[in-house]
Amino acid sequence: MATVSLRQGDLVWGKLGRYPPWPGKIVNPPKDLKKPRGKKSLFVKFFGTEDHAWIKVEQLKPYHAHKEEMIKANKGKRFQQAVDAVEEFLKKAKAKELAKEHNSSDEKGKKAKKQTGEKRKKSSDSSSHSPQKRSREQSPRKRGRPPKDDKDSPSPQPSSLKKLAMKTVSRFSWPPPSSEEDLGSDSWLIHGHRTLGTEMILKKPSVTYQAITKRLKISEEDSGSTSIQAADSTAINGSIIPTDKKVGFLGLGLMGSGIVSNLLKMGHSVTVWNRTAEKKTTGGIHSELWDEDESTKCDLFIQEGALMGRTPAEVVSTCDITFACVADPKAAKDLVLGPSGVLQGIRPGKCYVDMSTVDPETVTELAQVIVSRGGRFLEAPVSGNQQLSNDGMLVILAAGDQGVYEDCMSCFLAMGKTSFFLGEVGNAARMMLILNMVQGSFMATIAEGMTLAQVTGQSQQTLLDILNQGQLASIFLDQKCQNILQGNFKPDFYLKYIQKDLRLAIALGDSVNHPTPMAAAANEVYKRAKALDQSDNDMSAVYRAYIH
Repeated sequence: MATVSLRQGDLVWGKLGRYPPWPGKIVNPPKDLKKPRGKKSLFVKFFGTEDHAWIKVEQLKPYHAHKEEMIKANKGKRFQQAVDAVEEFLKKAKAKELAKEHNSSDEKGKKAKKQTGEKRKKSSDSSSHSPQKRSREQSPRKRGRPPKDDKDSPSPQPSSLKKLAMKTVSRFSWPPPSSEEDLGSDSWLIHGHRTLGTEMILKKPSVTYQAITKRLKISEEDSGSTSIQAADSTAINGSIIPTDKKVGFLGLGLMGSGIVSNLLKMGHSVTVWNRTAEKKTTGGIHSELWDEDESTKCDLFIQEGALMGRTPAEVVSTCDITFACVADPKAAKDLVLGPSGVLQGIRPGKCYVDMSTVDPETVTELAQVIVSRGGRFLEAPVSGNQQLSNDGMLVILAAGDQGVYEDCMSCFLAMGKTSFFLGEVGNAARMMLILNMVQGSFMATIAEGMTLAQVTGQSQQTLLDILNQGQLASIFLDQKCQNILQGNFKPDFYLKYIQKDLRLAIALGDSVNHPTPMAAAANEVYKRAKALDQSDNDMSAVYRAYIH
């Protein structure tokens, strides 16, 4: 294998654990960040994610020499976005280099002009005093010799980017991790410009959280809120060390399925339960974002290594931490208080984490009954959609028992990119409803704008193009407008659930006598869409409420 010399500023492919190589740039680490022990590592900033990590040298490849190879081997939207970000960086660097060369040429021209003027002036002055000297200066042997200063000036050198592009490096393969220890220590992850050692967190979560918050200087504000920046699953979750606690999961809908899949991928021991047996009865418990393939849900996860529980009570009694993700307040209560429900399996020390989006009153009631049996309770609703759930890129809002929050850290790292601890029970429910109120209202406004463009003879595609070039540009905006343009409303977030969240958010406003006129107007439009049989379509199907 040829020795590859890498240095600061070089573009590279960095590999972490079991995840595909990702494009990045070698940069200087923060001054207060210690380098990991062991083999030589370089500090890399990844494109498209804004994540940073220490990467072992043998897990790095030069970007240009292996670009075609990597693009052929790896697919996916986020990967392509990262490659596009590199190309944009190179384009800007080239433009900067050309501008620099142009400025340099201008400076040299000005300098030469100045020197010529000075020489002529000097020549003119000396000629009036010494005709003989003037004659010698104009002799053929001396004519045309450059000034001494120009002769000694160094010639321009190619930039580091050009040098990198010109290098020829022989192909080599990624060395596999020699042990589980190596897999866990590939990097010390830094996300969102905050230092966060995933290995340190996950080996001793209950002890190291205080050390981490002290290191990051994260202090609780008046709201009692702290945040932990987690890993971008597409590039760096490979270094997660799973908790040794047994994990249960109740509710395998579109969101729950993605969460369980990522928990299993990261090595967690998971026992699952779904409502298949109950769904045909009137009192069945409905999972959040359930889809058509529910009869095979458990079987699919069992093939991936999960265990199956017969009832919620059985799952809770056999697991240390049990997560639940169901559709609404009624389903959340039925799951806990119903026959063979969660409450029957609760014993002292058992942890229950409700990830459903419900109202503060419901989550407070559930917390009280769980704690009354000696259990520990955490609410942890998630912000995101099916795709983000599958990608392990959810945003988790937690409140309640902070010890449970710390015990769940490896699970949160597997399923999400960021988690926030918001203090006492009820705060996460309030924050989640506010977020979904904003999102639902925004979606209704998008649909209103698209229909108004259509009826006034304006191009909807042009409207989207303009929006994508302005301050409102976002993945959410683009995806939902594409749904409208294509007439494809396959659910990524069910319309009936965003309407439910709007209703709960309006009730939250009423409880504190706070006006929510925008949410109330949006809610009426979603109710109209539901009347048009759009409940089980994506929230972007609210568009149909405007055209019928």
